Amino acid sequence: MRYIFLSVLMIMPLYGLAQQQPDTSFTVNIDEPRYVAGEGSVICFDSAHNNFHTLMGGFAPTAYILRKDGYQTIDFPELAEQIAQLNDCRIFVTVNPLHESNLGNWQLPNPPVYSAREVETIKRWVEEGGSLFVIADHMPFPGAASNLTNAFGFKFSNGFARLNKEGNSPDVFSMENGRLSSTEITDGITRVTSFTGSAFTYPYDATPVMLFEEGDVSLEPEIAWQFTDTTKTTDLSGFAQGATMEYGKGRLAVFGEAAMFTAQKITNDQGEFKFGLNNRNLAPQNIQFLLNLIHWLDEGR
Repeated sequence: MRYIFLSVLMIMPLYGLAQQQPDTSFTVNIDEPRYVAGEGSVICFDSAHNNFHTLMGGFAPTAYILRKDGYQTIDFPELAEQIAQLNDCRIFVTVNPLHESNLGNWQLPNPPVYSAREVETIKRWVEEGGSLFVIADHMPFPGAASNLTNAFGFKFSNGFARLNKEGNSPDVFSMENGRLSSTEITDGITRVTSFTGSAFTYPYDATPVMLFEEGDVSLEPEIAWQFTDTTKTTDLSGFAQGATMEYGKGRLAVFGEAAMFTAQKITNDQGEFKFGLNNRNLAPQNIQFLLNLIHWLDEGR
């Protein structure tokens, strides 16, 4: 192979769907919560688009942290075709949507999942002061999210992104290696770890947070996790895995990796492996990074 794709998640074929679970034993203490418990802003989690991660599922540990910080979290199972629906939310989070044609079928094509009316409604809601948090992980999720992110000028590579590095380890974006930007989001943060995601280009008025460099690559297979000598490869110079932007009166954050914002575990023949916020050795600053990001989105309007 031209590239050997090394990832902590490659220990199982096709992402190990049956073995991958949210870590319900995960706990965290927040010394100075943003709000009094249950009195904070409302964060809505999309579950209307076959989302691989939802409030009740893969992002339950994320919601747990946000509630510890005083936020209110609610499931959002209806289509966002009316601004009145979104007005109940301070922040709208959509993670890894999936077109119905790709359920149990992670191969090309990966059609967009949002209706034209939904895209227009969400875009106008952000413009009027809402805060949007979009996460589209590795292929096939960028394809599903494409018409929503394209509406704001973010163009995803529908593949598997990785840093140019040696060894079988997660990707570390740090101040030291020049891949983590100094922004309001990264105040007090020197490194952020991601666990196999995607990459995107961003509009000129966006602020890149997690940056790729020349030599970093995205592998774009026809079937998820199946790589050959002929797999399309894109150099990621000029791409990002995380960026923020003010849009009208609102704000949005776009990221190409989901595990870095939640706590999951994998169980296989080799035992149990924790990845994400629950692995303090691999991702020691990811919890604070998540909180910084949510606080920034909350401060808009």
